[in-house]
Amino acid sequence: MPGNHLFQPLFAGPLDIVGDVHGELDALCELLAVLGYHADGRHPEGRRLAFIGDLCDRGPESPAVFALVAGLVERGLAQCLLGNHELNVLRNARKEGNGWFFPEDHDAEQGRFRDAARASDADRAAIRSFITTLPVVLERSDLRLVHAAWDDAALALLRECQAATLAIHDAYARRGREVAGESGLAQRAAEEWRLYQQQLTDPQATPPLLENLGRLDSLEQMANPLRIATSGPELLAGAPFFAAGKWRMVDRVRWWTNYRHEVPVIIGHYWRWPTPELRAAFTRGEHDLFDGTGVDRWLGARQNVYCVDFGVGARYMERARGSTRFATRLAALRWPEREVITDEGDRLPLQRPA
Repeated sequence: MPGNHLFQPLFAGPLDIVGDVHGELDALCELLAVLGYHADGRHPEGRRLAFIGDLCDRGPESPAVFALVAGLVERGLAQCLLGNHELNVLRNARKEGNGWFFPEDHDAEQGRFRDAARASDADRAAIRSFITTLPVVLERSDLRLVHAAWDDAALALLRECQAATLAIHDAYARRGREVAGESGLAQRAAEEWRLYQQQLTDPQATPPLLENLGRLDSLEQMANPLRIATSGPELLAGAPFFAAGKWRMVDRVRWWTNYRHEVPVIIGHYWRWPTPELRAAFTRGEHDLFDGTGVDRWLGARQNVYCVDFGVGARYMERARGSTRFATRLAALRWPEREVITDEGDRLPLQRPA
């Protein structure tokens, strides 16, 4: 792909920045209606949409969400970022919740996400083609969008890249594996895995902190700028914790405490629970990076980073409990109004960045 498609100019004018959708088509359609969009994706006031990434996985209608968003992008009515879930699909990386994409559904084989619509061969081709066009950053003078983390060093490396997204990812992944092999880390991690592999997927087990496995996972993340931008920096955890089907030895970090630029950044990726009760009911085990910070608050040293992911990716857990009315939310941040609106019509004015 000629040029650097990973950095693209953000639309001028008023925007509605939509958080992680995770295959929740009904929530997306309801949100667009609440925001005032017509069925064809146009807004009577000329507003346009920017999707923060993670359109797919866990929810019941990932193919349809891709089709809807890709159609809006094609007609110039929306822009969309690359999220870590899109990157996983592009890599053919089988993860919990993305079995819908593969001809052999690994989730269905384990009795998970059975209500998820399956992708056809035509869907897979169209989705992969769409993902290859997605930028990592959308930016203009007063606003920056990235899925997970604005990391100056990682983004500087990506600005130099001219290759296709998958080629960039794989080149850095190969180099990371070389470093792990040359340092002996890969061998030490393999030995830990051999000794503890049975415990690592058992939520009732209590494995120790396996430092070599953790350092290997951290290296895989931190040596790849594409992964930093789409899933954030991850460092060795203080203690193992169980999340998304396995014991984890690395933890996410509050990178925004070191963000010093004046331009505000909008992110998704990190589930920002609307209430403590929702977190207690539906957490997958991950640590809460927003503990003690209200959902109307900006983040970071300059109070100018905001996460617009309100946890709709957990709606599949609500369904599993028999819920027909949902407490999780899909949200959009209106800019320049600095107001969050949810699929239920809730309105949340935000404090202005300092």
